[in-house]
Amino acid sequence: MSNIDFKKVHFDTRAIHAGYHRDSDYGALATPIYQTSTFTFTDSDNAMDVFSGKIPGYDYTRACNPTVTVFEEKMAELEGGEAAVAASSGMGAISSALLGLLKSGDHIVCGNTVYGCTDVVMREILPSLDIETTFVDTSDVDAVEAAIRDNTKVIYFETPANPTMTVTDIAAISALKNKHKGIRVIVDNTFNTPLVQRPLDFGADVVVHSVTKYLNGHGDVIGGVVVGTADDINVIRSRAMGKICGTPLTPFCAYMIIRGMKTLGLRVRRHCESAMTLANYLEASPYVEKVYYPGLKSMGKNYEIAKRQMNGMYTGMISFEMKDGINGMSAFDAAKNLMDNLTIPAIAVSLGDPDSLIQHPASMTHVKVPKEVQKEVGISDGMLRFSVGLEEAEDLIADFDQAFAAL
Repeated sequence: MSNIDFKKVHFDTRAIHAGYHRDSDYGALATPIYQTSTFTFTDSDNAMDVFSGKIPGYDYTRACNPTVTVFEEKMAELEGGEAAVAASSGMGAISSALLGLLKSGDHIVCGNTVYGCTDVVMREILPSLDIETTFVDTSDVDAVEAAIRDNTKVIYFETPANPTMTVTDIAAISALKNKHKGIRVIVDNTFNTPLVQRPLDFGADVVVHSVTKYLNGHGDVIGGVVVGTADDINVIRSRAMGKICGTPLTPFCAYMIIRGMKTLGLRVRRHCESAMTLANYLEASPYVEKVYYPGLKSMGKNYEIAKRQMNGMYTGMISFEMKDGINGMSAFDAAKNLMDNLTIPAIAVSLGDPDSLIQHPASMTHVKVPKEVQKEVGISDGMLRFSVGLEEAEDLIADFDQAFAAL
């Protein structure tokens, strides 16, 4: 284990070194891949002590693995949590957190705009387990409090929300726990990473990430992670991730993520810087009706909250709505044509890759969200979600220029 005092060093140093254990066999600098399903023991007493939890150790990779542990310890350090548990996907992490901390008869207050698959879990799957969800605009603290019941155990939200970019005041929502005991606040921090925002610092109890996105950062791994107190993570690991869901992160994927995270700070700063440039460009475009980006003053209250809880950067994600009536086209047709005319961004879901990605939420990531709900929360047919990559911002602007001109 490194002797660095992580309380005294900056983010990039922690992202590179946190969780690192020096290879005792050969001194390898890169974290070794422990590609094994099971582990052996020196004798029967050693096996019994590990399985009983009397001493630390590894018994089966579905529960934990030395390569995965490096990533988990790194994430706990970066998010300011006591512990973390990795999963094989973002949905594996989200579902494990919910199923680990909830039981039949419990109630969730959930943000009315969340990732489409999370919406399906909340709206369709959990009710079949007698876990009910009430959807509210979590940027309205009074609405959140009004939705709390005696059996409410979780308040869950994304900030900024996917894809409307609505910003929720983490500290204000977390303060509701003072009056309503027994509630945990769970925040999906995928759009930000701990470089931009640390929800636990503002009173949240649990943080979830789709590691597939910015944390890995290269579009070649699927993964998820949950960060929180040691007690909560132990329950989520043993009850949900390892048993109900059975969704461990593989050692090879953990190795790839650890490698990707060595450049996390460099990448995310560039994503955010370019996104700010593109948001200003799009806001000035005569083809665009509205731009949704927390770093824009036009976002009003969202901007003010983002200034308080985001670290001077405002994510690499932008949503924007095309104008209706461009050359006689509907906003939907203008959005489709713009995507088809762009040459640099790929039409694809996911985000946080070096490559810029653009997609149409209403018909892609959020297609399973009921149409009336899409309309209610502001996911219009003319909305596009843009993950700003690591290409030169000047080149992206030139590409948008030619794509708009071709409409």
